[in-house]
Amino acid sequence: MLYSVGHSCFHYHTVSDVSQTLLSKATYKRKTPAILAFTSKTWEELGTLNQLATNGYQALALDLPDAALKFLDRMASELGLPVVKVEVCPGRVVAIMTWMGTNPGLKSILLNSHTDVVPVYKEHWKYDPFAAFKDADGNIYARGTQDMKCVTIQYIEAIRRLKAKGQTFARTTHLMFVPDEEVGGHKGMEMFINHPEFKNLNVGFALDEGLANPGEAFTVFYGERNPWWLTVRCPGSPGHGSRFVENTAAEKLRSVINSFLDFREKEKHRLNTSECFTLGDVTTVNMTMLNGGVAYNVIPAEMDVSFDMRIPPAVNLQEFEEQIKRWCREAGEDVTYEFAQKHMNQTVTSTDESDPWWHAFSCTCKSLNMTLKKEIFPAATDSRFIRAVGLPAIGFSPMNHTPILLHDHNEYLNEQVFLRGIQVYEKLVPALASIPPQPGEE
Repeated sequence: MLYSVGHSCFHYHTVSDVSQTLLSKATYKRKTPAILAFTSKTWEELGTLNQLATNGYQALALDLPDAALKFLDRMASELGLPVVKVEVCPGRVVAIMTWMGTNPGLKSILLNSHTDVVPVYKEHWKYDPFAAFKDADGNIYARGTQDMKCVTIQYIEAIRRLKAKGQTFARTTHLMFVPDEEVGGHKGMEMFINHPEFKNLNVGFALDEGLANPGEAFTVFYGERNPWWLTVRCPGSPGHGSRFVENTAAEKLRSVINSFLDFREKEKHRLNTSECFTLGDVTTVNMTMLNGGVAYNVIPAEMDVSFDMRIPPAVNLQEFEEQIKRWCREAGEDVTYEFAQKHMNQTVTSTDESDPWWHAFSCTCKSLNMTLKKEIFPAATDSRFIRAVGLPAIGFSPMNHTPILLHDHNEYLNEQVFLRGIQVYEKLVPALASIPPQPGEE
């Protein structure tokens, strides 16, 4: 059971014992028979996250449905842009601001960002994680400063500056704000990408989030690894814990674990011994869950182990799954596996200078004396859904000289890095929105 915690409201996807406890202490608004809403002040005062943890639940993402949408309405009004809202599933709203181009028939530019953030553990923060505190060095501490409220605001402020100058461009620019990214995007971008409203956007090229770079360069992501989450089930002979029982579940489990983790070490060695590889170029394998057993003196009839694997686009996925099957066969009779998540799309965005989108992007960055470092994104963003439908997408957050702190305690971004990012988009948007008509366009 997953819960999504909102900075402005707290969503329970089913009414549970936990919610009944909270109901006795709070006034709530009934939204649907299965969704309750609490103000952020309410769930903070009640210690909601702590209550969830006590009851065995884990909050996976903070969503900002009401507060974020009200803020975006205000921004759209200030920019003089129309805003469309699409509820892709209950409680999950995509908002789109549109700056119409002079030639609406051309493919549009999509500036995508997400409105949710991951939870915080306040006791580990120097300052209130939702106060946006700026210290004497100009570092702004707040959840989402890197992931990815900085980019959201940089988009908005760049458009504000361009419109204030009276500039117009041939291609339409859409600013899109999606929910649910931090818990996989399945009730956000993944659903919206096939929605008629998305198709009406006529997208030709998309920008989405990237990562900070501690050095001088700016990291640019043109593809992502495929996440595979699977559980291997190992049945075996049960018996009394005092005996040497043959063909046990634990023996098979040990073989499975050894196979997966031996492969993990080989990939880790490849990464550490190659100057050319980044994390996105190798397959990571991590054992994340173990399950089995009922008592100390009972040999279990089954034991399970789960893995999180991230596979680069260059890997043959069919061959990789055959390898998994072989590891299971080698472990013993009747060892099986099943996927909780299995992404198969290996599309990457062209970074060839002959590609008009990449050429406009890279030349603009060069004109700003920015060094670009091209990589495969090591984790997952909403860009994978955009690429999966055949659209080019670049992951890019203009943050250099910045430690990577997304999802970490004391996440921060320096104000000078943030302000320069606005200038970057102030140049990128005109360059992309002014690309001449391509073959097949009006």
